[in-house]
Parts: sequence; structure tokens; C-alpha cells
Amino acid sequence: MLGGMRISVVIPAYNEERRLPKVLERVPEFVDEIIVVDDGSSDGTYPSAISFSEKDPRVKVFRLEQNCGKGCAMREGIKHVAGDIVVFMDADGQHLPEEIEKLVKHVVEGRADLVIGARKVEVQGRRPLHRRLSNIITTRLIRLKIGTYVYDTQSGFRAYRREFLPEIESDRYEVETEMLIKAAKMGAKIAEVPVSMVYGVQTGHFKMEDVFRFLKVLFSW
Repeated sequence: MLGGMRISVVIPAYNEERRLPKVLERVPEFVDEIIVVDDGSSDGTYPSAISFSEKDPRVKVFRLEQNCGKGCAMREGIKHVAGDIVVFMDADGQHLPEEIEKLVKHVVEGRADLVIGARKVEVQGRRPLHRRLSNIITTRLIRLKIGTYVYDTQSGFRAYRREFLPEIESDRYEVETEMLIKAAKMGAKIAEVPVSMVYGVQTGHFKMEDVFRFLKVLFSW
């Protein structure tokens, strides 16, 4: 709990048997619950998360029988949250759990309803070319759509005030776009805070086809 508000963290995970425990062990003590959703992994992600939950009662683990996508896992996670503030972050170590406080602080203090962890160029290192190009395109289109300047529209590291947590319909990586557009239409006050970003040899499971899914979402809401 922080500032009298309960904090829930939702972590969708797909084939992150090795990296997920390292993320979980660094989640700050003020977080009240950690919802891990295994998106039909083919490795030991689920038993690894279960094993960790036996050491940390805050961790609740759920599993989708088949791989459905990031949006599916997030939608499942939302069904089980009890917090006043809901934080989403990746399971692969891209996001630093220590920085959760930077996001939720703005919500606790009433300065924002949605806080995005913005990956600034100087701290995020070089992303793969296809990720940089897709991010440039999608970001500019979303800014036009919502009429608000958002530096990093595709960041998956976010904190929502529960009242402004939109219903998720997307199944895959277009989920961030959908949620941002819907939250803006709900009248959410949107803020960004700079966060660190760690890119390894391969992070996430983003594909170029996700750009086309994004375009469909952009013109649907």
C-alpha cells in the first residue's frame, strides 16, 4: 500500500522461466499483490511462478492453456486484481521493478489517472530497427487520434487508476494502443515519467504483423 492506496501489479509472461523470478524478487514491498499470468508457455514459466508464490504470498499465478497473446494475458490478470492502482509490466526484465514507485506516485498524489513509463532515448539504448520504426509510426498516429502529446505511446510499463482501467478487447501487442485511446476517451489525466529500459539480444515477441493489428485498433476506437 502506498499513500493509503492498494497497489496491484499485473505481469503477463510467455516463456520467461529464467527471467521472471528475477523480476518478481525485485518488486517493492509496498506492492500489495502481484498477478502473474502465464500465456500458455511451453517452458517452465508456470511452475517457476508457482514456486515463487510459495515464498511470497503476494504472488498469485494464473495460466492460459494456450498461447493467446499479451492482451489476452492482461485481460485475464485484470479479472483478479483488487488494487486501487493497477500497474502493468513485462516479465522479461525490460522494466525495472524498482521504478514502479515513480509511476504510482503520480496517481497517489492525484496528478494523473494513467502514468506511462517513457523510454527516453538517452536511457533506453538502441532498440532493434523494426521496433524503432514501428514506434515512430504508431506514436505519431496515436497523438493525432487522441489530440494529446504522448512521448512513448507503446510503452507497456504503465499505472492506471482503477476507475480509468478500460476493458481490453485486443489479444496481442496492439493492446497498449487500445488502452491508451480508451483511457483518453474516458477523460483520464495522462502523465509520463522517464524510466530505464534494458534491451537484451531478444526482448518480447513483437512481430511486424502487430503493426497491422495496431492500425485496425487505431481506426476502431
